[in-house]
Formats: sequence, structure tokens, C-alpha cells
Amino acid sequence: MDWILLGKALILGVVEGLTEFLPVSSTGHLIIAGHLLRFNAPQAKTFDVVIQLGAILAVCWEFRQRIFNVVVGLPVRADARRFALNVIIATIPAIVLGLLFEKAIKAVLFAPVPVAVALAVGGVIILWVEARHRNGNVPTRIHSIDDLRPIDALKVGLAQCFALIPGMSRSGSTIIGGMLFGLDRRVATEFSFFLAIPIMFGATFYEMYKDWHELSADALGMFAVGFVAAFISAFMCVRWLLRYVASHDFTAFAWYRIGFGLLVLVVGYTGGLSWAD
Repeated sequence: MDWILLGKALILGVVEGLTEFLPVSSTGHLIIAGHLLRFNAPQAKTFDVVIQLGAILAVCWEFRQRIFNVVVGLPVRADARRFALNVIIATIPAIVLGLLFEKAIKAVLFAPVPVAVALAVGGVIILWVEARHRNGNVPTRIHSIDDLRPIDALKVGLAQCFALIPGMSRSGSTIIGGMLFGLDRRVATEFSFFLAIPIMFGATFYEMYKDWHELSADALGMFAVGFVAAFISAFMCVRWLLRYVASHDFTAFAWYRIGFGLLVLVVGYTGGLSWAD
């Protein structure tokens, strides 16, 4: 058993779990962390998919009662059907654009400059939206996730499309987009979590289907360690973030994004990172 490899899997699982649902871009963090750890296992790409599954299952567990109530209530409750419809509506735009432009995005935007720019631009957008909130220029209309209308869900879904740009962050796009469209900060955060479920499940199983041959028994220990680490750290992060947004804004994350974007740029262009890997 390769204990060093398992240690790397543990660290990367924690990185995935802590960054997947914060507005900071898990993609950039995994690239940097993987390089610093010299994580070059043959199944590295599949490993990233497996730990992503661990992170999304943590959200399912945290909101298991709400999910159960919606599923059971679909035949008999209008609010359950409305909630499910809103999630579907908000999910469709990113799925359509992702399927249409996946190859072009990976070929053109998966490089240091686009990712660094996306991180920094996303940070500036967060600062701008938070400033508008402080000045009262963005009235908050929706204080409960049950008050979301289909048009509100569509707007958040369109905002989620920006997450197709590497470095923009799916959670950042949906949370900040939701706030810009009048959602309460906590409502935007919760709805972002629920939107992650179909998007991330779909992307995960799609990638696993394409790379199923990499799922070998030899790598089972590495996958298991990363999966569990991602699940536990994501679960803790989701609970922490829900408490955090009750009394804080996202300004700190904005400045962090800008600084991290500069780090990505420096590491990528000092020869310290082979981005193609």
C-alpha cells in the first residue's frame, strides 16, 4: 500500500470538499494542490471525478430531509412540485451550453491566463454586488426558497452558465447571481447547494462513463480515501457556510479570489506549473 499516495489523496479530497461550495473555484485549487503534491497518478482525472461525487453527496446528506419531503410530496403538494420545477429550470441552461461548448471551453479557456482572469473578475463582481447591497441598490425580494418563481430560477440558472468558464466558480456564480436578482443571501446560498445536486451528479457520471476503464481495483484505496475526505470536509464546509452567511458578506472571498488569481498567474508563468497536466 502506497501511504504517500493515500496521503496525497486525503489532502486533495479535503481541498475539493472545502472549495467546491465556496465562491472560490475548486478547479483552480485542485490544479495548484495537485501540482504542489506532484499527484500524477494514472487515474488522476478519474480521481477528481470521484472526490467530486463525495462532495455532492455531503450536500445530499445535509439536506436529506428537504430532499425527501420534496420527492414524497411531488404527487400531492404544489410547493414540492414548484421547488422541483425551479431546480429543473435553473439547471437546463448550463447543461445545454456545457454540452454544446465543452470541447471549446477546455481547448481555449483551460489555461493560466483565462483561469486567473476569471478568478480576479469574479472577485471584482462580488465586491461590486456587495457594494450595491450595502448601498441599498439591490432590494431583497425573496426571503424563502419556497418564494422563488420560475423566472427567478431561470435568472439564477443563466448566472450559473458563467461557471462553465474555468475559475469562475459554480457556487460563486449562482450565489452572487441570485443576490443580484433579489434573493436573500441565505436563500441564494441554499438554492446554490440544491442546484449543485443535478449539475454535479450529471457531470460526475458523464465523466465516469467516459473514463470507466480507469476505475481499477488497484486504485480503490486512493479513490476511497479521497471520496471520504471530500465528503467529510464538504459536509463541514456547507454547515459552516450557512452559519457564516447569516452574519457576514462575501467580501473576504472576493479579495481571496483576486489574490489567488495572481498566484495562479505567477505559478503558471514561472515554469512552476505545467497546465496541460
